[in-house]
Amino acid sequence: MNRSISLNTLQEGQSARVERIASRSAMRRRLQDIGLTSGTAVTCLGRSPFGDPAAFCIRGAVIALRDEDSRDVIVSPS
Repeated sequence: MNRSISLNTLQEGQSARVERIASRSAMRRRLQDIGLTSGTAVTCLGRSPFGDPAAFCIRGAVIALRDEDSRDVIVSPS
């Protein structure tokens, strides 16, 4: 059984499915607008040399997200 984790903890090459967005801030709407909705597949493509931001493949697009923004996205690893 897979445990839920934050998107910011995905390792390079690891994939997951979005369960929910825990934030209630304006960033929640922005994350939804770029395609992070329940059931969406996400793959971590890599991280910057210092680990922040990270690049993710979301619905075929490469999106860079800061650690503080991706920690509120709850995913289930594949």
